[in-house]
Amino acid sequence: MMKYFFLFIILFSSFITAQQNKTDSLDELKYSELKDKIYDHFQHNRISEAAQIAKYYLQRAKKEKNTLEIAEGYNLVHFDADFPTALLYIDSMASITNNIKGGLYPARTYLIKGGLYYTHNNLKAALDNYILGLKYAKEQNDKKQIAYANINIAYINNYIGKNIEAAKVFRYYLYHRDNIIDDQQSSQMRLALISCYLEMNKLDSANILINEGQKLALINKNKYEPYLYSYLSGSYDLKVKNYDTAITKLNNAYNYFSKSGENSSANYSLYNLGKSYEGTKNKEKALEAYIKLDSSVQKHDLVFPELREAYTFLVDYYKEKGNKEKQLYYIDRFLKVDKKLDEQVLYLSTELPKKYDTPNLLQEKENIIEDLKTRKNILYISVSLLIITLLLVIYLYFKSKKKEREQRKIAQDLISWVEKRTLEESNIKNEAKDTEIAHIPTPEQSEQDDKASKIISEEVIQFILQELRIFESRELFLKKGITLASLAKNIKTNTAYLSEIINTHKGKNFATYLNDLRIDFALNRLVKDKKFRSYKVAVIAEELGYNNEQAFSLAFKKKTGTTLSMYIKEINNIDDKKRIK
Repeated sequence: MMKYFFLFIILFSSFITAQQNKTDSLDELKYSELKDKIYDHFQHNRISEAAQIAKYYLQRAKKEKNTLEIAEGYNLVHFDADFPTALLYIDSMASITNNIKGGLYPARTYLIKGGLYYTHNNLKAALDNYILGLKYAKEQNDKKQIAYANINIAYINNYIGKNIEAAKVFRYYLYHRDNIIDDQQSSQMRLALISCYLEMNKLDSANILINEGQKLALINKNKYEPYLYSYLSGSYDLKVKNYDTAITKLNNAYNYFSKSGENSSANYSLYNLGKSYEGTKNKEKALEAYIKLDSSVQKHDLVFPELREAYTFLVDYYKEKGNKEKQLYYIDRFLKVDKKLDEQVLYLSTELPKKYDTPNLLQEKENIIEDLKTRKNILYISVSLLIITLLLVIYLYFKSKKKEREQRKIAQDLISWVEKRTLEESNIKNEAKDTEIAHIPTPEQSEQDDKASKIISEEVIQFILQELRIFESRELFLKKGITLASLAKNIKTNTAYLSEIINTHKGKNFATYLNDLRIDFALNRLVKDKKFRSYKVAVIAEELGYNNEQAFSLAFKKKTGTTLSMYIKEINNIDDKKRIK
C-alpha cells in the first residue's frame, strides 16, 4: 500500500538552507503571486527556493501587519520545518486567527495541523484535527474545506485498510471536481484511488488509471509523479505475479525516493520489493530489502500495517537458519512496531490475522532468552512443552467432540428439512427439481432490484430469469466447467447482465448461486439414493460438476455447516433405525 504518498496538503520533511538572492524582485509580486511561486518550486523539487520565498512572505506580512497573510505565511513556512517547529508555526497561525469570525478559520488551521500529524505518523491526532476541521467547515458551509476534510479522512481510511470507504471519496472528487479541486489535487485523487483499487484487487480499474496517469504525468512534466506511477505499476505487476517486471519498476522508484528524501515512499517501495523477491523465491534478496526497510523504519520512525509481514519473514528466516540472536532481535523489532501500530491505529479491526500474535511472540522471546543463557534448562522446557502439548491435545479432543455433536445436529436438521421439502414438492410437479431455497428480498434487496430494472429492460430480465429456471430444472448446473461467461454464452446474453440478474434476483453472486444449486442437489440425492451415498467422495464430486473432491468437501462444509461424511453417516443411521422398526 502507498498511503503516505497522498497527503492532500503538500508537505516536505527535508530542509536545505538557501542563499539569499533576488529578494528585491519579490517586492513587486502580490501575495497570491508569491504563493503560486512557492507551490511551483515545491512541485518541481526546488525546496530551498520555496523555503526562502515562504520566509520572505511571512516577514513582509508581519511588516504590513496583515493578519490573514501572516497566518498564511506561517502555513507556508511550516512545510519545510522540522515537526516541533512546524507545530509551533501552526499554533501561531491558530493564535493570530483566534479572533477572526467566519471565513477559512479555524477550520483551515485544524486541517493543516491534521496533515502535519499524518505526515509524522500520528494518525489519532491527525484524525482528531480532521474531524474538528470538518465540524467548523460545515458550520461555515465551506464546500472546499468540507471536501479537504473528507478527502484527508479518506486517506486515514485508506491507511487502516478501509479501502471501499476511501475509494468512494477519492472517486467522487476525481470525477466531480465542481471547482473544488485543481488539476494537481485531481492527480492526487487518481493516485489515491489507484492505491485503493490495488488493495481491493480491482486490478483492471487500477491498470486503466495507472496508464491514464502516466500519460498525464508526461504532459505535465512533473518530476515526482513518474516515479509514483513506477511504484504503482510495479505494485500492480506484483499483484498479477509479474515479479521480474515489478522488481525493475520498484527498484527504479526506490532509488529515486531514497535519494530525494521521500522516506515513506521509499519504505513502501522496499516493502513491495521484498514481496516481489519472495514471489521469485529469492529469499536472500527479500532479506536484503526487508533489512533495509527495518533500518529506514528505525531511522525515520515511519510505520505502516504491512510491516508486520516483513518482520514475520525476518523472524522466520533466521529461525530456519538457527540464528537465535538475529531471531530475537527481529522479534523485538516486531513487538515494538506492533505496539506502535496498535497504539495509533486503534480501529485496525479489519487487519489480516497476524502470523505471530503478540502473546506468542512474547513467550517465544522468553524461551529464546533462556536458551541463549543456558542449555541446562532443556529438560525443564521439554517437560513444560510436553504438558502444554498434552493439555492442548485434551483441549482439542473435547473441542472436536463438541464440534462433532454440533455437526451431527446440523446434519439431522438438514435431513429433516430435505424430507419435509420432498413431501411438499410431491404435490407440486412443476417445482419437483427446484432445489433453491426461496429468497425473500429485504427492503435493501428490493431497492437493488429496482436499480437493476432501470439498467436492464424488463424483457431482458424476464428472459434471463426464464433461462435460469430452465438451467435449474434441467440440472444443467451439474456440468463441469460452468462459468459465468459460459452460461451467459449459452443463454445468449452478456456476463454483466447475467451477473446483475443473479445478484439482484437470486440474492447472491454467480459462484455462490452455482454452488448452492449443487449442494442442495447433493443434499436431496444423498437422502433419496442409497447407491449414490456409497460412492467415493471423488465420484460424488465429479457427478456434481466439481473439479476435485477437496473443492466439493470445502463447499459442502461452508454451505451446510457440517461435513459430508457426517451427513451421510446420519442418513445411514436414520435408515438403519427405520429398518429395525
